[in-house]
Amino acid sequence: MHRGMENPVQPGRPRGTVPAPLRYVSRRPVIDLERVSKTYGDGATRVEALVAVDLHIPAGQFVSIMGPSGSGKSTLLNLVSALDVPSDGRITIDGQDIGALDDDALTLFRRRKIGLIFQFFNLLPTLNATDNVLLPVMLERAVTPDDRARALAVLGDVGLARRAHHRVHELSGGEMQRVAIARALILEPRLILADEPTGNLDSATGRSILELLKKTARDHGTTVVMVTHDRTAAEAGDRLVLLRDGRLEGDQAVGPAAAGGA
Repeated sequence: MHRGMENPVQPGRPRGTVPAPLRYVSRRPVIDLERVSKTYGDGATRVEALVAVDLHIPAGQFVSIMGPSGSGKSTLLNLVSALDVPSDGRITIDGQDIGALDDDALTLFRRRKIGLIFQFFNLLPTLNATDNVLLPVMLERAVTPDDRARALAVLGDVGLARRAHHRVHELSGGEMQRVAIARALILEPRLILADEPTGNLDSATGRSILELLKKTARDHGTTVVMVTHDRTAAEAGDRLVLLRDGRLEGDQAVGPAAAGGA
């Protein structure tokens, strides 16, 4: 990985602690897909899930991906999140060719560089909100007081300061998704991937989650990629990418970017 693309160590902060938010200014691509294809099966059962997709996404951009069922949205998200590997082509995330990493290195890369948000939250019911947020840290090392303070600060950022010690069953659906977003942010990832993050929420709560994702991209320079079936939700971002039959069908600015505001 290129040294110039790493997060700087902040003065006065011991190495190994979770950093406070940094404002990224680089517009270099965080995601680069070059002629990426993915096929499953052989012969009569062969399915071309993605076909020669080129996609380049810079830092701080909020990109929505839409398409009908079977268009390749989930396949694309799995490839970018390093949960699957392409059949052909190259994927570079934050300067790293992820095809060059072995399984152990991929796991570490995904944990440290990518925050994942799911439709059904994927929170642990035995833990309170704070400890759910700290799960990525627990996978790295023992949690420090600084880490716990950082988790409380991130929960405050997503509007849950007063719910930090509540268990999952005591939270509403919108609050659970906010915990999931805080968990995705705790290690300051370069990239957040969201799979239908508003699909299990009412419209008002969904709008608040979209605003939170926009704020994350705007304030921290985090790249956000969201898969959705909802056109209204998709237009909350800066850019809309359309897939059909595994191929890139459209790529356009939306929201303020479409009006020349970005």
